[in-house]
Amino acid sequence: MTDLLPMSMRDVVLRFDSDAVLKGVTMELDTDGCTVIMGPNGAGKSLLLKLMHGLMPPTSGQISWGAVPPSEVMSRQALVFQKPVLLRRSVAANIDFVLKTRGKDISLRDGLLEHVGLLHKATQPARLLSGGEAQRLSLARALATDPEVLFLDEPTASLDPASVLAIERIVADARLRGVRIVLVTHDIGQARRMADDVVFLQAGQVAEHSGATTFFSGPRSQAAQDYLDGRIVV
Repeated sequence: MTDLLPMSMRDVVLRFDSDAVLKGVTMELDTDGCTVIMGPNGAGKSLLLKLMHGLMPPTSGQISWGAVPPSEVMSRQALVFQKPVLLRRSVAANIDFVLKTRGKDISLRDGLLEHVGLLHKATQPARLLSGGEAQRLSLARALATDPEVLFLDEPTASLDPASVLAIERIVADARLRGVRIVLVTHDIGQARRMADDVVFLQAGQVAEHSGATTFFSGPRSQAAQDYLDGRIVV
């Protein structure tokens, strides 16, 4: 068990001007597994992910990661966005940059690229990768930091089914190796495949946080049931 977990959020509020977009969020993450965050557009899913990662501070409330000082938390986590953010360099150089920045051995690069199926494209400019390949490179860069927690913000949105499954396999492998996964997705099928527990957001509040089996077989909140039945637009 890493001392970075469990994570606790207490009465977390996020305001932009006078508007509260997250409203008194209270929740905890256990020490392992994959938490999926779901909810309709505008519910606050991506903002919640950024708060958890420390990219922005809450307006009020408290977020803590075990006994780890807040100044150390981000360096032990990684975040992959929906749209890959890559350096205008070769595929290999994107990995080299992260390894050098983290003081890690450059010899790790080929293994990371092979793991995500991109070793044969190591010398190719990253900008020439397809959408699915670019996202796999983003995952390789994140894994190069050896994160204890991996945040994923809709990493397979708009990708073809083969790319989706390839990325899910990489994430599932990381989970098996002990990386804590927090995944935002609109894809109910993906959530069923990946989730150990589900956080359902509605209008900036946690409408439900339950185990995946409970959530998908009989959600306790009407909002979650409506979402799964397609009565809430995603």
